[in-house]
Amino acid sequence: MNTAVGALSCPDDRPDPPGDLAIWVFILAELLAFGVFFVVYAVARAKNVDLFNAMQDTLDRDAGALNTVLLITGSWCVARAVAAIKADRRVASADFLGWGMVCGVGFLVVKMFEYEAKFALGVNLTTNTFYMFYLSLTFFHFMHVILGLIILAAVWLKTRRGGYSATDHRGMETGASYWHMVDLVWIILFPLVYVMR
Repeated sequence: MNTAVGALSCPDDRPDPPGDLAIWVFILAELLAFGVFFVVYAVARAKNVDLFNAMQDTLDRDAGALNTVLLITGSWCVARAVAAIKADRRVASADFLGWGMVCGVGFLVVKMFEYEAKFALGVNLTTNTFYMFYLSLTFFHFMHVILGLIILAAVWLKTRRGGYSATDHRGMETGASYWHMVDLVWIILFPLVYVMR
């Protein structure tokens, strides 16, 4: 009987996913929503390739590439923050989280300049199908970056106050997991909308 119970339980050497289970359910739901959005975008693009190609040329790819670098760097900083807290280096962990947030804010600033340039030209959701998708997808992601920054700020404050340690850092892993999801979505969104032909 004990053998049967042991066979059903998870082995101790199998790593659990970082953070709380609830965040993974939320992340999977978010990825599903983005995935549906991406599929609909691809179908619309296939029906009007010339329009989408022409409109892609009006986007600022340099700004998109800069934002990619900012989010990847931000994710690296957040990963370093988790590694630091696991080594009981609270100050270093908070510093890395701070730099991760700076990268996230940098992303928002660059994106706002992009939006401002488009709005100044009269671009909006009704301009054409491409811009309807561009504005919807990037703004949906923009709002996720804001939520990610709010989560990171809460984790940063708790870290500075000594709320995490080498033995108790699940909350930080939870916030980090969400931030990495935001980064992953942009890594797909940038080439899909800005680059791919």
